[in-house]
Amino acid sequence: MSTIYTIPSPRSTLAVAIAKHFKLDFKVVDRTEVDASFEKNFPLKKFPSLIDVNQETGEVFKLTETLAIVQYLLEKAGTPEAKTLLGGDEISTKATVTKWLSLFNSDFSAPLVTVWKQINGFEPYNKKTFDASKAAVETIIVSVIEQRLRDYTYLAGEEITIADYSAAFVSKMAFGFLFDKSWAAKHPVFMRWFNTVRAQDFATANFAGFALIDAPAAPPQKKKEEKPKKEQQPKKEVKKETKPVEEEEQPAEKKAKHPLEALGKPTKFVLDEWKRQYSNNDTRPVALPWFFENFDASEYSIWRVDYKYNDELTMTFMSNNLVGGFFNRLTGSVKYMFGCLVVYGENNNNGIVGAVLVRGQESAPAFNVAPDWESYSYTKLDASKEEDKKFIENMWAWDEPVVVNGESMEIADGKVLK
Repeated sequence: MSTIYTIPSPRSTLAVAIAKHFKLDFKVVDRTEVDASFEKNFPLKKFPSLIDVNQETGEVFKLTETLAIVQYLLEKAGTPEAKTLLGGDEISTKATVTKWLSLFNSDFSAPLVTVWKQINGFEPYNKKTFDASKAAVETIIVSVIEQRLRDYTYLAGEEITIADYSAAFVSKMAFGFLFDKSWAAKHPVFMRWFNTVRAQDFATANFAGFALIDAPAAPPQKKKEEKPKKEQQPKKEVKKETKPVEEEEQPAEKKAKHPLEALGKPTKFVLDEWKRQYSNNDTRPVALPWFFENFDASEYSIWRVDYKYNDELTMTFMSNNLVGGFFNRLTGSVKYMFGCLVVYGENNNNGIVGAVLVRGQESAPAFNVAPDWESYSYTKLDASKEEDKKFIENMWAWDEPVVVNGESMEIADGKVLK
């Protein structure tokens, strides 16, 4: 049976809307209903995904990536309306449709998702990235979309296309937590286009009950704990020479020490010297040989660190920002650590992995100072094993692809913890 696998997202919604509008024979299966065959057919577990079975020949066609699925479904529909939605016969119009599909699928969606994740607690709130993401969305609206819509009725011209529907479906998400009544009043050009698109037969079912929110949602803020005020006791005039010994003032309680401080100073491997070697010398020819010559496994351990939720990552720059935030929250342990986490792959298909050196033989005392430390898994490495040593070298040199399920994926970015 031909199937579209979906999640609750504008990308999946668009694919399903096309299939329903053109009465294509596809079964829609939600992520919660997939079986083992899904992962076998789609090892990257990406949504939406599509399997089309030719009922006459039995031939099976599998497809991922939203833009490819949209194009395939419309070509399969084959009606004049479907052809118009793709841009008709003009090459320039078809290319323009693809341009707008791509922009909303990436440049617009990426910062919007960052705002959504931080508001809903799926990503730690960071004022800098939150405000920058909101600003990026607004810049695209004002400088790109509205600039276009002042001269044209729709994004690709005077005929509505699938680019308009895609853009409206993604924008609907923003109206759920970011674009409020005040925002709408300030953007009449955008609202004219949006309301026109959502009123079309193709889209009405997906906008049933649509209403503007009164105010944008705000990310959860950590409330400062108010310490109970101590009752002030009236001062007693007591002569110094008559003050009892037990009433002598006690020294202020010292700040709690980091648990790794109990291990004492290492006697063989000097971490600060290693950090200087790494910073000031070529990594492979000089720094790494120095490290393995001086490394003492009795004082330090090395851990493979994997992000647990790679399937939720989108843009590589956002994944790198995630790493940067994690490292910032490890500041309390940084004098006991060194390492790198890299972002491998490409937009909408990337992951985070790395190798981190830690004082002592346990990972938790160093990592658990970061609130989000449990978003990563930690596997102890043995530098005396060639396979583990090679992995450490690749993570700290950044010059070799990361192999995931037998597939080589280039390193796109990364951060150094030192």
